Amino acid sequence: MKRTPEIEYRPLDEIKLYQEKRLVEALDYLNRNSKYYQDVFKSNKIDITKIQRLEDLKYIPLTEKSDLQVRNDDFICVPKDNIIDYITTSGTLGDPVTFAMTDKDLQRLAYNEEISFECAGAKKGDIFQLMTTIDKRFMAGLAYFLGIWKIGAGIIRVGNGNPELQWDTINRIHPDTLICVPSFIMKIIKYAEDNGIDYRNSSVKKAVCIGENLRQQDFSLSLLSRRIKEKWDIDLYSTYASTEMGASFCECEYGCGGHHHPELIICELLDEHGNQVPKGEVGELTVTTLGVEGMPLLRFKTGDLASFHYEPCKCGRTTMRISPILGRKNHMIKFKGTTLYPPAVFDVLDNIPYVSNYVLEVSDSDCGTDDVLVKVGMNGVVANEEGLIKDLKDKFRARLRVAPNVKIVPASELQPVIYRESQRKPIKFIDNRKRDE
Repeated sequence: MKRTPEIEYRPLDEIKLYQEKRLVEALDYLNRNSKYYQDVFKSNKIDITKIQRLEDLKYIPLTEKSDLQVRNDDFICVPKDNIIDYITTSGTLGDPVTFAMTDKDLQRLAYNEEISFECAGAKKGDIFQLMTTIDKRFMAGLAYFLGIWKIGAGIIRVGNGNPELQWDTINRIHPDTLICVPSFIMKIIKYAEDNGIDYRNSSVKKAVCIGENLRQQDFSLSLLSRRIKEKWDIDLYSTYASTEMGASFCECEYGCGGHHHPELIICELLDEHGNQVPKGEVGELTVTTLGVEGMPLLRFKTGDLASFHYEPCKCGRTTMRISPILGRKNHMIKFKGTTLYPPAVFDVLDNIPYVSNYVLEVSDSDCGTDDVLVKVGMNGVVANEEGLIKDLKDKFRARLRVAPNVKIVPASELQPVIYRESQRKPIKFIDNRKRDE
């Protein structure tokens, strides 16, 4: 039985009124329990009883990642003996931050993933193969497990990497759905082709993908997604989330953006001055969590750039939908008069069959813009390195209008750079720029 709440099918004005009621409750909870936000309200002379509408959020200061790093414990709203699970962020924008979750928070997390997977067509009796870690203080793997468990579907906790084990599991237990990073699908396809595995006739019919965009801003498939579909015609669903949000945006079968769950999170899109961007424009996703007990956040800047879509979806939901993430605000690259974000570079490289792995490095230039170097890992001896670099640059120009510097290196040289024991996610972007703090 589906648990998608009725509020996700209501008119937008009703959703707004519902969120405003929940906002008042969240502010009251923070004022009673959060040392950090008590200080914010006091030092800025904010009377929370006057914050009644979503438009009133502009009177509250933004919460930065640095605030969480410096005053981590002051965000905790419960006694320590009420904390069940400790997790940390992945540290994409700096030092990881610890998050504390209560039993209620874990129930909320399970609910979020349950309705998100149901959005992607999951049902009781399905079998999911989890190709991401559930340990190393990682929220996502635990969240996926809890949500699938709530649906009543089966789950196989294989973990990341190891294509041989992934195929052994697929052939042994016959899952119908994978949860993985989309570029890893190409790796397991290659393993299947190299080892005579008839992957096109396997039990797998669907992949719920994390960490990388499946679609362009107009919702057409990315280069990587098209390449996957050409090889293996499985259904692809994109989901976007972060530890700080404690919520996710998952596509439905129509693939027109991740659906917002208004009972779990309030979302804003802000420009560089902290002002709301006009409808349809790109801004930094800023969130206020609803129903979080352990470490709720108010106007937290995620660092991710996106746009919102408000037209009702063909699936019947009327909630806002988020676009594919354009990139991280701090990762913006200025190169030869063009603004780039790493995902656009990754999409080109992920679509080139002879590229084994890669790292994008950015550093300061003498003229105040950015120097961009793409290190491309190749297996075996490269017979014509000059021709290979020219081909890569031509592909970059065709897609991005500019071509970064390219260096060919052995794939084995990049492997320990990309996959580090201390990191949960592959490191494909290295930012060596000096930034003014």
